[in-house]
Amino acid sequence: MTDGAGTASGPAVVALGGGHGLAASLAAWRPVAGELTAVVTVADDGGSSGRIRREMPVLPPGDLRMALAALAGDDPRTQEFATLLQHRLGGNGVLAGHPVGNLVLTGLTEVHDGDAVRALDTLCAMLGAHGRVLPMADVPLDLVAIVDTVDPDDPQRSRHIRGQVAIATSPDRVRSIRVTPADPPVHPDVLAAIARADVVSLGPGSWYTSVLPHLLVPRLRAALAETRAHVVVVLNLEPQAGETDGFSPEEHLRVLVDHLQGVPLHTVVADAGAVVDRRGLLSAVRACGAELVLAPVAARDGAPHHEPELLRGALAQVVQRLPAAGRT
Repeated sequence: MTDGAGTASGPAVVALGGGHGLAASLAAWRPVAGELTAVVTVADDGGSSGRIRREMPVLPPGDLRMALAALAGDDPRTQEFATLLQHRLGGNGVLAGHPVGNLVLTGLTEVHDGDAVRALDTLCAMLGAHGRVLPMADVPLDLVAIVDTVDPDDPQRSRHIRGQVAIATSPDRVRSIRVTPADPPVHPDVLAAIARADVVSLGPGSWYTSVLPHLLVPRLRAALAETRAHVVVVLNLEPQAGETDGFSPEEHLRVLVDHLQGVPLHTVVADAGAVVDRRGLLSAVRACGAELVLAPVAARDGAPHHEPELLRGALAQVVQRLPAAGRT
């Protein structure tokens, strides 16, 4: 990794995902990384993001906004601005429920003649962000899943579901998933960040709708397959209702591996308390040619989300095991 862009304070890290999972990952990577780039899913079609993308030709802003807030500087003024961006408007009017940041990012995109990356860079500067936020594709994506229906009277036993929200809330088991358009444009800065990365991080997050979509975009997957970076996957703490019901950590890993298609996998991070069959997971990880890091990374209050401080410790272990060029 002699060509990595890491600084004296740590490696160059590209974190891929969306929603709360990516926000937790970014919070954990911030003190560890010398350079940090978030590559964010743009397939959200629910809530405020869905309303905006149906009315305007822009990327759904919600997951991008959350990543921006996670990287906001520590100065009280920037933190106050980050709080404003996350605030949802009240009332019963047409703006009710919109986070302020979704409207600001949409407005900045218009100001910059549709250039979402320039709008994101502007907001990063205003937030004093510890890193950069980029979209995984330059156009909004739709997710299409084939699911196995739970209805015993369904003669076909499978059906297509379109849309992130519909897939995430369906009671049916996802068999496969794809993005449309099938080969969307990817910003050159995304590909450049992956090319110079020392570490690429996937997960945690909604497995089928936030994590796997990055592996379904051909140009993004090709860049990941060619990278010399150390690829780290952070497994979820528990199955997600509507997406991965009944999934063990080994099943999460199996589904991921089925989608890698040439993308390397070096380290799997899992919560020590969430793994029932440690031997089974270790065997599955070794079968991928990867290393398993088991550590307590779940929230201390028992909530089903990662504690950034604890996850940071596990990721620091990963960084310490990198070749010297990837740690400097």
